Amino acid sequence: MNQEGELQIRHGRCLCGDIAFVARGKPLWVLHCHCRSCRLNTGSAMATFVGYRPEQVAFTGSRSQFNSSPGVRRCFCARCGTPVSFEADRYPGEIHLYIGAFDDPESLPPQAHVHFDEHIHWLNIADSLPRKPGVGYE
Repeated sequence: MNQEGELQIRHGRCLCGDIAFVARGKPLWVLHCHCRSCRLNTGSAMATFVGYRPEQVAFTGSRSQFNSSPGVRRCFCARCGTPVSFEADRYPGEIHLYIGAFDDPESLPPQAHVHFDEHIHWLNIADSLPRKPGVGYE
């Protein structure tokens, strides 16, 4: 529930629209990840994720999957390549959605930086969010 007591419903999709999702309810967290694996997956200096319980998220379309390491599943659109979700055995009961796929990412302010020990040092970050050397939200 949001502050007004209404159910939060957020929509998102990949670039071409073949995959769409609806996320219902309050997210578990919103975090910037600086690990090398997420940087390689997105081709950017960091990735920002929104954590939900799997039962809060419904997809339309078929996500393709890449197992980037043991127990880690990164899902994306096979047509346009947009990264859509991340799931890992080490985070049971969670699905992490890429914030860039949301229709309104402005409504999801990040709460912290994780794996900051791996951040790219030329990336000047001027926010006052906590910086965790590892995962940090567990």
